[in-house]
Amino acid sequence: MSGLLAGKRLLVTGVITDASIAFSVAKLAQENGAKVVLTGFGRMSLVERIAKRLPEPAPVIELDVTNQEQLDGLADRVREHVDGLDGVVHSIGFAPQNALGGAFLETTWEEVAQALQVSTYSYKSLAAACLPLMQAGGSIVGMTFDATKAYPLYDWMGVAKAGLESASRYLALHLGKQGIRSNMVSAGPLRTMAAKSIPGFSDFEDAWTQRAPLGWNLTDPEPTARAVCALLSDWFPATTGEMVHVDGGYHAIAA
Repeated sequence: MSGLLAGKRLLVTGVITDASIAFSVAKLAQENGAKVVLTGFGRMSLVERIAKRLPEPAPVIELDVTNQEQLDGLADRVREHVDGLDGVVHSIGFAPQNALGGAFLETTWEEVAQALQVSTYSYKSLAAACLPLMQAGGSIVGMTFDATKAYPLYDWMGVAKAGLESASRYLALHLGKQGIRSNMVSAGPLRTMAAKSIPGFSDFEDAWTQRAPLGWNLTDPEPTARAVCALLSDWFPATTGEMVHVDGGYHAIAA
């Protein structure tokens, strides 16, 4: 066995289809020597079917990150497949329909709270649930969409992503003493199932393809997956609380 992640044991969340960023991460990780366990929510039969398309079919654990009972039992369920974890990938996000699309001023607290619990607080929840399986050298990586700017129609999901990025920095602070890193990868827009649920997503597509200095491929998640795998590896042993942009350089260009 050889590769960047040789011998690593990874938990990857958020695989829905083979176009998912998480699927590309899982595939690349396996190709680089990792043992991968997936989590799924809702459409479990779909996730299990997609898991069989990986180079090595991966076990799938059901996980609702808002269900404390499932979080409490996660470590034991992971142990059924691997004896510990070296890395965790958080690729989870959700916002009710009224929290996106321009209704920012009308969105209720109940709708905002749901978006924040699933998209932001779950990063801490997932990390805490996995800590019994991790040791020094471990790495937690989350997926974000650069929240340093306000994007039309992204609304409360943008707020949730800002909280997610902050949560990663605080995890870096609190887990550093255990030798565990926390970092974010900020990807440009990709045509995933999650993206299709965002009203006006084509506006993001047009902006990136026209302005990203390196150009931007809307259908290729592999550059993003490579960044995630690099952060999961031992090649960034002193990097934590960071956000790596994989967006063709769009974030660096003035409007």
